[in-house]
Amino acid sequence: MTIILGGGISGLSAAYYAAKNAKITSINLLEASNRLGGWIRSRVSPNGAVFEQGPRTIRLVGAAGKNTLDLVEDLQLTDKLIHIELNHPAVKNRLIYSDEILHLLPTSLAGFFKTTSLLNRSLISCIWSDLRAPKVSKEDESIHSFFQRRFGQDVADNLISPIICGICAGDAREISVKFLFKSLFEAEQEHGSVVKGMLLNRLQRSKKGDSAGTSDAESAVPHGGLAARAQAERWTSWGLQGGLEQLPQTLADSLKERGVEIQTGKKCEKLTFKPDHVELSVNSGGTRECSRVISSICAKDLAELVQEQHPTLSAELKAIPTVTVAVVNLEFQENVLPLQAFGFLIPPKENLPLLGVIFDSCVFPQKSTVLTVMMGGAWFEKYFGPNPTEEQLLKTATDHTRDILCIEEEPVARNVAILKDCIPQHVVGHTQRVKRIREYIFEHRIPLGLCGSSYDGVGLNDVILSAKQVVRDIVK
Repeated sequence: MTIILGGGISGLSAAYYAAKNAKITSINLLEASNRLGGWIRSRVSPNGAVFEQGPRTIRLVGAAGKNTLDLVEDLQLTDKLIHIELNHPAVKNRLIYSDEILHLLPTSLAGFFKTTSLLNRSLISCIWSDLRAPKVSKEDESIHSFFQRRFGQDVADNLISPIICGICAGDAREISVKFLFKSLFEAEQEHGSVVKGMLLNRLQRSKKGDSAGTSDAESAVPHGGLAARAQAERWTSWGLQGGLEQLPQTLADSLKERGVEIQTGKKCEKLTFKPDHVELSVNSGGTRECSRVISSICAKDLAELVQEQHPTLSAELKAIPTVTVAVVNLEFQENVLPLQAFGFLIPPKENLPLLGVIFDSCVFPQKSTVLTVMMGGAWFEKYFGPNPTEEQLLKTATDHTRDILCIEEEPVARNVAILKDCIPQHVVGHTQRVKRIREYIFEHRIPLGLCGSSYDGVGLNDVILSAKQVVRDIVK
């Protein structure tokens, strides 16, 4: 028997790929909470608006993005899919709020040559900065340090730092550039310049074919008709009518039809690896046995389960931190947006509790205006303390959003959620840490597979592909 820990999108995906593999005959998924889907959660307001507490769009990037579309096609969700193309306002218009002004990022070639209000210089001058900057050989460094060296302090503070807030709610001064921007980091290390390296790599890929530069996991992914259509029509991202939570819900239904046993309210409290099987202590006393375990739960939670038997492994897992994000959904009856856009992000130097605001009703049109306010992240306790009330979070989100967007109307509906420890932080040294974790498991012959956002990326495409890869690995 294979037991999968965690009923979020990664655990459900691992169960799905395992159920399709003829070498795996018995699968049991254990979820500690009373619901499936993890951080993907869609709610409907009294007026029929869709509130997303977690992700709402999935980007179509590389083979991992195509793999997710293959999953959607397999689950027969194609009819519910809503896609965004290159000319959509949510793609063309992206904003950063700095110095009490909303700045529109350049999206055309001409914009690169014009002075950008966010930087007080043109983006082409930033490229010139990189071409002149000396190469510094490093094993890894923070994203902020890397972009400050190569492109300037203003780029690191005003442009890159808010983008990192949007990606992982994290501090660019701590997140690993080698992990999150691997191609840019390697371009400098190999060619002495990010711009020069990226241009040379693109030329090499065009000569060798599109598959050059992809990972083994990505190149092994076959793609179906939906992915081919998305590429032909130049989709950038997509979502689902009625909310993204339909993806894990449909996955769970499919698993039950395939004979996978899914149990909620079942918390694993300890893992003990015996010579010929694994013992799981579940719900304070119950014991399960299986031949292997796939863990999709947060690394620091897994660390507690293996602490007694494998303290070295536990220490490495505990070193992958997480952050908490407060999400506030606001619905307004009228159109209160200054322009149609994806939304805006806020640099940490502004010392505001908001990370950014997504214009949901622009991304996917609704009858009313729907906004999602993201707050806290790496600075959650700084602004809110350890236990803020929902009323405190709602007031903070509403007041700041109304001030920034000059909204006079009161929201007609609202929703507040605190997503505790929801996003792992891939800090400097993360790549080497994950390598040590997997080498330890291999060298000690532990029947344990790892997937989920703690290791190979926080995006939905990343965790779904990691689930597919872990199933491929355990049957070898």
